Parts: sequence; structure tokens; C-alpha cells
Amino acid sequence: MIKLGPGAVIGILGGGQLGRMLAMAAAQLGYHTHIYCPDERNPAEQVTDRLSRHSYTDETALVNFAQKVDVVTYEFENIPVASVEILRKHVPVFPSAEVLRVSQDRLQEKEFLNGIGIDTAPYKAVATETEAKAALNVIGFPAVLKTRRFGYDGKGQAIVRLAEELPDAWAQLKSNEVIIEGFIPFDMEISVLAARGQDGEIRCFDPAENIHKNHILDLSIVPARIAPALRNTAVDIAKRIVAELDYVGILAVEFFVSSSAPVFRVNEIAPRVHNSGHWSIEACPTSQFEQHIRAICGLPLGDTSLYGRAEMKNLIGEDINDMDIYLKDPDANFHHYGKMEARPGRKMGHVTRLLPTVEPQ
Repeated sequence: MIKLGPGAVIGILGGGQLGRMLAMAAAQLGYHTHIYCPDERNPAEQVTDRLSRHSYTDETALVNFAQKVDVVTYEFENIPVASVEILRKHVPVFPSAEVLRVSQDRLQEKEFLNGIGIDTAPYKAVATETEAKAALNVIGFPAVLKTRRFGYDGKGQAIVRLAEELPDAWAQLKSNEVIIEGFIPFDMEISVLAARGQDGEIRCFDPAENIHKNHILDLSIVPARIAPALRNTAVDIAKRIVAELDYVGILAVEFFVSSSAPVFRVNEIAPRVHNSGHWSIEACPTSQFEQHIRAICGLPLGDTSLYGRAEMKNLIGEDINDMDIYLKDPDANFHHYGKMEARPGRKMGHVTRLLPTVEPQ
């Protein structure tokens, strides 16, 4: 176990808005941050005191980076595992390369979850269109074809409702590493953010109810509108996952919630701070970002209790142009990610509102 005090340097792989908010949380606790990101004008570089702009596969640059920081973490899960392996020879890295290896591959992820007794959608790994056709005959329609790697916000997947739709769907994915998942009817999508410290302490945030638009998170509502007993069950599942992974940091567990058994199926896990937890900045004594910094630096984990109900809305693309409206709203906590070009589907910011504890009748 390592314990880092104020003044230490936290290396962050990735320069997006999650890296930006991690750097801001680190500064609040007295740490310096060093962003490693190949992209120019990335959001995180605006709030960090050190920056390396190199490829994630540049071994010389990675070693140089490792020698300038006291611990390394990452803000997205598509960092090459080999790069993390290089870094951990020189500096502690949290979460571990083993966690990254599991979470990057949808097949390995589902095998891990099923192996510890956690339900997922039925699935089958396939490498050819012929194998996909045979798998669909077993799994049934509708089904979802997903690339095993590098999928997010609806990218890298295609729904097949009829057998004749398979050729187009297969061509669309452009991959020979595909997983087919049975389509699960569900009433709601929720997520639980679980934090685990280096000493094994685990604290979870309240489950958030997530509503998507065009495969991108639109609105998170906390606490999720499910029975307290179900909230507890979801939290227990998340705790089991981080314990089995020997995880350090924040991990997001995304669930499908159904009215029939099994009530919970895990859709995926994300080994990082997560879009569905941004409300924690205003709604909890400790935000998900501060909690992650505490965990990787060996500090005690913070309180995750809710001040009250909260709603977080993503600002996608031109939604950011309503900035003045949100700034005039006394109940709106507005966050701009520092991105200047409002492209369709691009996460530009978010707004969180704290609501009365008792819902209106």
C-alpha cells in the first residue's frame, strides 16, 4: 500500500472531461497532476500544471512520464494494456492492468461476471458471419451484435431483429471479434459507482437511474426510482465485483433492471469515474472524482451519502449554447468542459440540480 500526501504528482492517462474533473479534485486535496494525452487542446490540459503530449504506445515517452509522477491512473478504458504494463514497472498504477484487460473485452468481462455468479444477457462470441448466423439461431431475435473492444455510446454495435438484417449488421461492425447478446426487455437502466481503497475499504454511491437518448446518457436521477431493497441488492453486486477484482479506485457497474427474474443483469463495467456519477460533485460530501483520488493515493475514503435527490443532465453538442439560460437558473449547477467545437454527439458539459427530498404528489 502506498500513501501519498499533498504535493505528490498524480499522472492521468487521457485528457478528456473526466481527466479534467479528476485534476480539479486532486488540486482540492493539494496534489499536482500530470496529464498524458496525444490530443491537442484537450480539456484536461486547461486545469493541470504538467502535460505530456505523446502517443499511448510511445514506450520512451511513457517511461519518462512514469519517472515524473508518484502514481498513475486513467480516465478511459481504451488505454493499451501493454502501455500500462510498461508504466507499472516504474510507478504504481490504479486500477491495475489486469482490470483493464478484463474490462476492455466484452467477452472476458461477461465470463468474469458469470464466473462470480452475476447475471448478464445471454451471449456468444463469434468470428464470422456464418458463426453469427448459427449463434442467432440459438440466442434468438432480436439480438445485439457488438465488437468485443472499443465500443461506447452506442458505437461498435448493431441490433438485428430479423435474420435478413444480419449481413448488413455484420458489414457495419467491420470486425472478426464480435459478441452476440440476447436482447433483454428491461424496465430501467441504473448504475452504481463503487469505490475501493488500497486497504480494501469499499464505499458505494446511491444507484442512479439513467435515461439515454441516441445511445448517449441524457439524464441521471438519484436515487434511482426503485425499492430500497433493490437498491441494496445492486450495491451488494457492485461491492462483490470490486472485491473480486482487487480493485482500487472508482468502478461503474451498469445494470438492466427487469420486473421478472433475474431482476438485475449487469450490462457492463467501466474501470474509471463515470458520466452517470457527475451529480456527486454537488449531491454528496465526497464526489466520485475526489473519491477516486483518495483511493489511489491511499487516503481514507469519504462519505457518499446524498444531501437529497438530484438530477444530472448531459449537455450534448449544441445544448451547450443554452449556457446563459442555465447560468440564470439559481437551481442549476453548470459545468462546461472547455471544448470549443460543439459537434453532434459530443459531450460538452452537464447541469446538476438538487431537488426537494420529498417528491411532489
